[in-house]
Amino acid sequence: MGEAAPVGTVAAPDHTKRNNRVIWLLLSATFVVILNETIMSVAIPKLMDDLRVDALAAQWLSTAFMLTMAVVIPITGFLLQRFSTRSIFIAAMSLFSLGTLSAAIAPGFGLLVVARVIQASGTAIMIPLLMTTLMTLVPPAKRGRTMGNVSIVISVAPAIGPTISGFILNYLDWRWIFLIVLPIAVVMLLIGIRFVENVTEPQKVKIDVLSVILSAFGFGGLLYGLTQTAESGPGSSPVVMWVSIVVGVVALAAFILRQLLLQRQDRALLDLRTFRSPIFTVSIVLMAISTAAMFGVIIVLPLYLQHVLHLDTLATGLLLLPGGLVMGLIAPFVGRIYDRFGPRVLVVPGAILVSLVLWGFTLITEHTSQYLILAGHVTLSIGLALMFTPLFTAGLGAVPPNLYSHGSAIVGTVQQVAGAAGTALLVAIMSVHTATLVGSGVSIDAATAGGIRAAFLAAAIISLFGVVGAFFIRKPADVIAPEGAFAH
Repeated sequence: MGEAAPVGTVAAPDHTKRNNRVIWLLLSATFVVILNETIMSVAIPKLMDDLRVDALAAQWLSTAFMLTMAVVIPITGFLLQRFSTRSIFIAAMSLFSLGTLSAAIAPGFGLLVVARVIQASGTAIMIPLLMTTLMTLVPPAKRGRTMGNVSIVISVAPAIGPTISGFILNYLDWRWIFLIVLPIAVVMLLIGIRFVENVTEPQKVKIDVLSVILSAFGFGGLLYGLTQTAESGPGSSPVVMWVSIVVGVVALAAFILRQLLLQRQDRALLDLRTFRSPIFTVSIVLMAISTAAMFGVIIVLPLYLQHVLHLDTLATGLLLLPGGLVMGLIAPFVGRIYDRFGPRVLVVPGAILVSLVLWGFTLITEHTSQYLILAGHVTLSIGLALMFTPLFTAGLGAVPPNLYSHGSAIVGTVQQVAGAAGTALLVAIMSVHTATLVGSGVSIDAATAGGIRAAFLAAAIISLFGVVGAFFIRKPADVIAPEGAFAH
């Protein structure tokens, strides 16, 4: 096992082979856990029938997963400082494997929800671990290329998840969704136990319990309230929704104040000094806008394909698959362009493409061709691919090395909250507008199409802020220090 390198330093050249092995193992493991996150999306109806639960209860399989992610990710900044790369990897994949096994053999709905929570705990740790390790090991000049590989994982895994799930559910019981993922997860765990080495030096930092509590109520309450907004229907309570949002906002404000006090002594659970970098701040804002648009489209577009164009789940998954594959295909090239020319030449056209497609989606009707939707989704995916890799790389690259773990945790947290907010906003607008049109005597297909147009109009308006912000992004001025560490 190689000697550990301090957090925020690039290891010596003789460790290049070890570093590449660690990064590829983390990439592979992250692919598995992200695949699991979306593979469940089309299985809910079958689970409802098999476990005899209604839609409101079944939705907890997704809600519990998202809440766990929202609560755990902010804590990962502390975990990545306190424990070694190897121990964090083993813990994350062990939790994920245990959760997957528990889900596969769960005798009832309650235990299945618990299994999803265990899975989410491992998933929440893996993504910040990958980002922090990458930023620590890869020199600035090569980060775009390597982050392009991360973008492959982040884009392809969610894209193929629903398609794989559709194939499985056409021929097998829903438990096979977990039984197929389980051996892959266990193999990744065993390979990690054998080959993952420590690449950072753990620090003896203490956890602030009050910060953990405020974080859980803040991010968890906000995310739950937003999720309830998106899932409002028979049996849902607007009082619970608004109470959750208010509790979340108040707790989040208290959490931020607590971190501002603690970071003066380097004891913050989530160090907000990362936002002192204008590049990081702009990148986070653009990431939030892009993620909100992406998650909103991921939810609303399948509703259009199934409820208006009347495609089945497998056809819907296959139609949305090319977009994810295109994102993965061009990600390495995007990374190379970033390394050579910086982020602006990618982010500006990417933001414009995303905005144009969203404005185009405001014109869809119940008669729009599915092939036009396919073309629009592929174009949207290209735009997002041009944005995500440069934003990840420039944003985290602008953070001091000792704050990489906190920067990674903030990126993960913002993605979760922005995704939930985008979904909640678009689904709420769609539902209200659809109900209004149905009440005025419009056919259900035309009304649903009208509601979806209204949702895309909101997304298109928000995307304009992304276009403006794209012009303010630039490449961090990283300087290699003689010891191999780089200063800002």
